[in-house]
Amino acid sequence: MTPAGGGVREPAIIEAPSVLGLRPSGVQDLPEALLAAGLARRLGAVRAARLEPPAYDPRRDDATGILNPEAIARYSVELADAVGVVLDRGRFPVVLGGDCSILLGNLLCLRRRGRHGLLFLDGHTDFYQPSAEPTGEAASMELALATGRGPRLLTDLEGRGPLLRDEDVVAFGFRDTAESTGAGMQPLPPGLRAIDLDGVRAVGAVTAARRAVEHLAAGGSAGFWVHLDVDVLDDAVMPAVDYRLPGGLTWQELEGVLHTALADERAVGLDVTIFNPRLDPDGTIAARLVACLGRGLAATGRGAGGG
Repeated sequence: MTPAGGGVREPAIIEAPSVLGLRPSGVQDLPEALLAAGLARRLGAVRAARLEPPAYDPRRDDATGILNPEAIARYSVELADAVGVVLDRGRFPVVLGGDCSILLGNLLCLRRRGRHGLLFLDGHTDFYQPSAEPTGEAASMELALATGRGPRLLTDLEGRGPLLRDEDVVAFGFRDTAESTGAGMQPLPPGLRAIDLDGVRAVGAVTAARRAVEHLAAGGSAGFWVHLDVDVLDDAVMPAVDYRLPGGLTWQELEGVLHTALADERAVGLDVTIFNPRLDPDGTIAARLVACLGRGLAATGRGAGGG
């Protein structure tokens, strides 16, 4: 991505090891594992910040039905501030979670700056309402919360209302329709563009990604964020996640999607979530994920690429 002043924006890594929206299962070790596997070097990235989350409370909040809602709200504001500093310095934020609830902080930063979109790469649609989510995990609700559906504490951060308009979202590569429908999850709204795994495969991952970016660009937004939950990958190659589902994208497909999305000058940032290093004891999956991210970012001039 080339800013107005010319030149490629340098990647800047923000560590956001929050599991407030999940549980302390090991996902909090994601930043350390990817950095140990060479991510900063691979991307040629600076390390901008590390934000420690508030203490985890395993009790479900009575008022909202969500785990740690007040802590998530506070952490989202802190993360938004950190992402804002990176953007103000002309860099490209790469935020390493943590669970998917960190998306709220990233989007809050963009909401402060106007209207933005979201390319949502996830094996799940994460559109649960608290009454249908079995344990109250915000990591199963973040897309619903970001579009204004849920308790006001998390849907009206800083009094800014929904962080996203439905029409500024593309949910891409999910494969949980039968599971989520059976659990009673609220349906995705008609204005939100949904391209499930079968839809991706019908036209090819790169073509589907191109169409997703074109959709995001067609609205009135100033740019879009890319959210990557690694369980969008095929369970056969990415078993190091807490909620496994058969199927998913191949490594090559994900690289093509990232390449296509992040090469667009309107891409403003990326987060990576849900990878659990405790389920990758020899580090081979972390190394492969770093290579995938490097290749995905390489076409933009941000990643080092290579094999």
